[in-house]
Amino acid sequence: MAKVKYYYDPETLSYQQIEVRKRDKLKNTLIGLIGVALVAFLGFVVLSQFLESPTEKAQRREMENLKLHYELLSKRMQETTDVLADLQERDNYIYRTYFEANPIPDEQRKAGFGGVNRYKNLEGFDNSEMIKDVTMDLDVLSKQIVVQSKSLDEIVELAKKKEKMLASIPAIKPIKNEDETRMASGYGMRLHPILKSWRMHNGMDFTAPTGTPIYASGNGKIVRANRSATFGKVVYIEHDYGYKTVYAHMSKIIAKRGQKVKRGDLIGYVGNTGRSAAPHLHYEVHRNGRPVNPIYYYYGDLSPEEFIAMQKASQEQRQSFD
Repeated sequence: MAKVKYYYDPETLSYQQIEVRKRDKLKNTLIGLIGVALVAFLGFVVLSQFLESPTEKAQRREMENLKLHYELLSKRMQETTDVLADLQERDNYIYRTYFEANPIPDEQRKAGFGGVNRYKNLEGFDNSEMIKDVTMDLDVLSKQIVVQSKSLDEIVELAKKKEKMLASIPAIKPIKNEDETRMASGYGMRLHPILKSWRMHNGMDFTAPTGTPIYASGNGKIVRANRSATFGKVVYIEHDYGYKTVYAHMSKIIAKRGQKVKRGDLIGYVGNTGRSAAPHLHYEVHRNGRPVNPIYYYYGDLSPEEFIAMQKASQEQRQSFD
């Protein structure tokens, strides 16, 4: 109910009711409606900043899902890249080395794609950069896999022709996995346990109880089986294709000088003779007259996981046992 308004009439000395004209009533009504509409509009604008429409909610959920899958895909691609990198390293420094084939240069393995813009059709979208990044990574990964596949095909052909060479290469650990206590020291600069100075350690030390069997790691001929001041009771095996292996600090030598041995033949037992800090086998691999890291010559014994674990342990600059 509208309020009734009055005015004071000095002539009659009384209050008189104010009569509102219809035009004024209509004007006031319109002003009120406009005010209500303006307040409602401003309220809608403010609330729209905080409230999402069903379409916007669906788009936001789709975008979050897309980003999640992108992160998962990127992680899987990185894992695949890491596995491929390990395979490439083995290919260059193990497989191709075995067959005296030249390593594949990184420039060839990881070459990009030149010429026109290969990804122009992916431009102009809200997430073009993200889509282009994934596509580029997949293209590079695919090319590296093709290069690696061709390299392995070449290795297979070399293997067929060089069976004798494979038998000669030192390809197993000289101590069985179940007999080994641990890989105590790897190839590289190590602190000598007796001389207390940093020296180049040209092999790997495997700790094991005295009397643990030692086996030839490849086919070859015993060229030395005697005692030395440094290595104690030691055996040298000369293999074909420029390879030679050394087995030091034995407690007992079984092999004889001039004897031909095959991979896996017993040649002696672990000991602590010579300049040694504890019972262990010091094992070296030489190629063309120079010592090389033996860790790349256990492909006949180790799984990829065991190889990675041994590689990590061998890189620790701990004290050697001799």
